[in-house]
Amino acid sequence: MKPILLQGHERSITQIKYNREGDLLFSVAKDTVANAWYSVNGERLGTYNGHTGAVWCVDCDWDTKNVLTGSADNSCRLWDCETGKQLALLNTNSAVRTCGFDFSGNIIMFSTDKQMGYQCFLNFFDLRDPQQIEDNQPYLSIPCSEHKITSAVWGPLGEFVIAGHENGEINQFSAKSGEIQKKIKEHSRQINDIQSSVDLTMVITASKDNTAKLFDSTSLDHIKTFKTERPVNSAAISPIMDHVVMGGGQEAMEVTTTSTRIGKFEARFFHAAYEEEFGRVKGHFGPINCVAFHPDGKSYSSGGEDGYVRIHYFDPHYFDFELEA
Repeated sequence: MKPILLQGHERSITQIKYNREGDLLFSVAKDTVANAWYSVNGERLGTYNGHTGAVWCVDCDWDTKNVLTGSADNSCRLWDCETGKQLALLNTNSAVRTCGFDFSGNIIMFSTDKQMGYQCFLNFFDLRDPQQIEDNQPYLSIPCSEHKITSAVWGPLGEFVIAGHENGEINQFSAKSGEIQKKIKEHSRQINDIQSSVDLTMVITASKDNTAKLFDSTSLDHIKTFKTERPVNSAAISPIMDHVVMGGGQEAMEVTTTSTRIGKFEARFFHAAYEEEFGRVKGHFGPINCVAFHPDGKSYSSGGEDGYVRIHYFDPHYFDFELEA
């Protein structure tokens, strides 16, 4: 399994995202640039230039028309995917931590950080109404005064947003009324990442408490738990197999005090039903910050603290693999 190495960032990767077909891979890092790559051969298609701070999040709508990025320069920007032209600039009071298009591609949500005296907000804009963009007035803004949102994804049908908080709580916020529909606290520490399955029926959360957990996205019922011995930075659900991939490692600031072997910078594969680990993939020279499965399930990518994105295509025997029960 020889990886394709994507070298397009000078600082650590913060998020990677495939589009719906999986022919493009978007990566953002702490170096102000958002990159688009061809996932089949790792060729760089182009960059989205304009941010002046670390870019924390990226998302692409379902027909790959627009790209959304959120950054520490206190802005969320909308780009034309094909040309790299900036279509909209939404200024905020603090850094934008997560962003996402709903299923229709018409409504965007993003959350801002609790910093510099401003509290955390979850904002919703309707892109069909140019007045909202022009006046920088979201049609819905939900304050989260207690614990800031660290990761969020849209639920199925665009009716609500599932948000993970720094204290380990998971909330469902209605995109219509802004009310909290459901609230659970299965994790004991900060949630680093939430990703949904390909059919949006399940979400997986990755947490600092050394576990990743699988939930039903509508009822938020806890389904499975995958345990490791170190913080989990990111986790993704395979679209075709009952597999989960997790990336982690210690905090970036503790890396220099340990040897590379102890640092354990592998991507780890767990069986989704049996909760057992069945494989590891080495490669990064630092903690893995983000993992993503290709929508066809035949490859996966990981982005690390070392600034590289690696695309791994699975060997044929991966697809015949059966875990002995």
